[in-house]
Amino acid sequence: MKYLKTIILSSCLAFVLFNPQAAECKDNSHPLNLSQDEIIDRIENRYAAKGFSANFSQESTIKAMDITDTASGNLFVKAPGMMRWEYEKPDRQLIITDGKRLWVYRQEDNQVMVGRSPYFFGNGKGSGFLSDMKIIREKFNIALDDKSTGKHYVLKLIPKEKTFDISLIYLSISINTFDIVQIATYNSYNDETKIYLKNIEFKKHIDDSMFYFEIPEGADILQLDE
Repeated sequence: MKYLKTIILSSCLAFVLFNPQAAECKDNSHPLNLSQDEIIDRIENRYAAKGFSANFSQESTIKAMDITDTASGNLFVKAPGMMRWEYEKPDRQLIITDGKRLWVYRQEDNQVMVGRSPYFFGNGKGSGFLSDMKIIREKFNIALDDKSTGKHYVLKLIPKEKTFDISLIYLSISINTFDIVQIATYNSYNDETKIYLKNIEFKKHIDDSMFYFEIPEGADILQLDE
């Protein structure tokens, strides 16, 4: 049941088919030979604002079943812990968390899945670190990967505590802006989820109401039990 729920949520969450270069601005003031700690410092400074929005594209692959799902939509994030994933393709869907509660709403089915946010986004799961960049240092061993190029730093994140949900994460970071433009996550079965982010906009204020979901009257409610 736990594996099935992970697949369900993974299928809901974010990935691929974007050109991350579109989110970059020309700025040659950033040297290419930064250490991994210096890179993390700049990422934390970049995301020090209260929140941001972005367009996302997602590709999730379940290796054992040879199944790949794609999706795209809009993302809103507010620190600490709040995220709103608005899926537009292939089906309209919402994944909302206020840092404590989680709602997954499928409009077509008038169905809401309800659960506790830390169970699904805690310790960086489900790209949860986007709402609190300090999690990267606290929960992962970090290495600068040799996949880094002239356009992107690539950081390899390995959880300090082994979990089923995350065995490895690769972050691609713009050398020019220090925006996170790609997240590639692998679980213990080597299933892969890739998320590309573009049109990232940092915001001084995002209303908390965006991270609360009022369950529609007559909706079918399913509990995401642990």
